Amino acid sequence: MSDWREIYKQKLVSVEDAAKVIESGDKCLLAPCSAAPIELMEAICDRVDELKDVEVVTGMALYPFKFFQSPDYIGKITFNTIFYGAAEKFFYDVGTVNINSIHLSEVASCLRPVYGVNTLLADVSLPDEEGYLYYGPMGVAVNGEVAEYAKKIIVQVNKFQPKVSGVKHRIHVSEVTCLCECDHPLPELPQPEVSDIEKKIAALLLPRIKDGSCIQIGLGGLSNAVGYGLEDKKNLSVHTEMFTDSMVYLAKKGVITGRMFASFGLGSTELYEFVGEGKVELCPISFVNNPYEIAKNDNFVSINACLMADLTGQVCSETLGHSIYSSTGGQLDYAKGASMSKGGQGFLCMPSTVKGKDGSLISTVTLNLPAGEIVTTPRSEVMNIVTEYGIADLYHQPIRERVKRMIAIAHPDFREALHKQALEVNLNPL
Repeated sequence: MSDWREIYKQKLVSVEDAAKVIESGDKCLLAPCSAAPIELMEAICDRVDELKDVEVVTGMALYPFKFFQSPDYIGKITFNTIFYGAAEKFFYDVGTVNINSIHLSEVASCLRPVYGVNTLLADVSLPDEEGYLYYGPMGVAVNGEVAEYAKKIIVQVNKFQPKVSGVKHRIHVSEVTCLCECDHPLPELPQPEVSDIEKKIAALLLPRIKDGSCIQIGLGGLSNAVGYGLEDKKNLSVHTEMFTDSMVYLAKKGVITGRMFASFGLGSTELYEFVGEGKVELCPISFVNNPYEIAKNDNFVSINACLMADLTGQVCSETLGHSIYSSTGGQLDYAKGASMSKGGQGFLCMPSTVKGKDGSLISTVTLNLPAGEIVTTPRSEVMNIVTEYGIADLYHQPIRERVKRMIAIAHPDFREALHKQALEVNLNPL
């Protein structure tokens, strides 16, 4: 038996004993989404009465952990999210969810200085023949960088966690503090239905994407409408924070023939298995989302969704008034990267209207942003804003031209009022 197998046996403990390694005052990175060691984290939660001032940081949880569900955990196990997802949203009113909103390219520079992270909690693969445990499709985004300075590294070995390829994508058994074993299928991210409006927006975008482009597509129905709509393109490559199910489809169909470079893969079991085949190169998100790295790809195309924009092109993607809807994520990272790419194009997309609580239509193109609305992407970084009524090219355009082009993509029922409002405040659309 080789040395690493002996080390594995020496460090192997039960899930409950692994949870006991956590002490009051520890600051933990809980590997995000499908990389979270669910049973280990729940066992830590069961020790709530023994702990105080434990901080847990993750992003977009896919499991309703116990520390979400009761205010009894406040001050004992405090939860922080750097990307506000569905599970966090469901329990927000309990008071146990603390939200941060940072550019994903800056996550690494936040975890240690701001949260003081000193502990890594991660779900990992079975060991390979050399004794390496792999972080899986999701964990590479942050785990490897945290492992370089964490004082405690507690991993849960899960036979369902794929072995992936990339940079800082694995850890040797000799480097972990302890390990436990517990198998669970990876949580999936359900895909939303594609709406008729999203299909119309995709139809406007698809002709703008040339053969040979390098693509980045975000979350949601619009992303699926665009992603699956690319099936007739040729020789695409990928540089993206998130590898998507639509990209798996395009790769298997032979549409993506170039490099597939991502920070994480999130979606279906089929996606996790595909990323585990080693065809996607994974790398920490601080590198993948660096706008200067993005810009090295010629003909780069970035497509993301947003919620609202004003007549000058300020884009909101995080809040509905004062209510938090999402997080900054990588939107600005990719807006900047696309603008610096040779032949690059950036698109921020939204329906022209949403329904109010009374069922009435509200324009998403506005003169003034509502109180509390957060600007996610400043107008100086926006290239194109898209609704089902057209594409407004705003990049480096003067204010009057911006106003004119934004009114043109607003819902027809609101264009006259928007024009009048612009005149009243001296924006003077052409």
